[in-house]
Amino acid sequence: MVHMSLFNEWQELCEKERPQEEDTKFWNQYLEKEAKIYESILESHEEVIEGKLVELAEKFDMEPVVFAGFMDGINTSLEKAVNLEELSEDSNISLKVDFEKLYYNMLDAKAHWLYNLPQWDNVLTRERRKEILKEYNKAHIAVSNKVGRNEPCICGSGKKYKKCCGA
Repeated sequence: MVHMSLFNEWQELCEKERPQEEDTKFWNQYLEKEAKIYESILESHEEVIEGKLVELAEKFDMEPVVFAGFMDGINTSLEKAVNLEELSEDSNISLKVDFEKLYYNMLDAKAHWLYNLPQWDNVLTRERRKEILKEYNKAHIAVSNKVGRNEPCICGSGKKYKKCCGA
């Protein structure tokens, strides 16, 4: 039998069919533990949390499979991303976080319960967080590619759109 990677087991666990109430409970428990890990990372932001995946999972009161799910969430905010597919209980993990990227990614994930953690105050100034929010908002402005009626026609005729292709 081929052994599934921790990450694949996590994905299967996420997609598992379960009654709504059970699903809500599963995610609430996960999000609560996730928030605790981020509180810990932010509180000790000057030191890098490192160790074998199984040790870190135990430290944060998670099953290794669930910790692999946490790694999926933080991976793009790490200075050196890990190969999620290759994660095993013996994998050496270094949670060397790029905190500006992490804050941005939390905004992107709409994870208000994470980007509003009070522990951020000691990591990034309020001003810097406002700047990152501005950068995030700027990158996510909806841009319309609709042609106005009085604009030059997109076909290149030189006529107004309304008198040409928009007629």
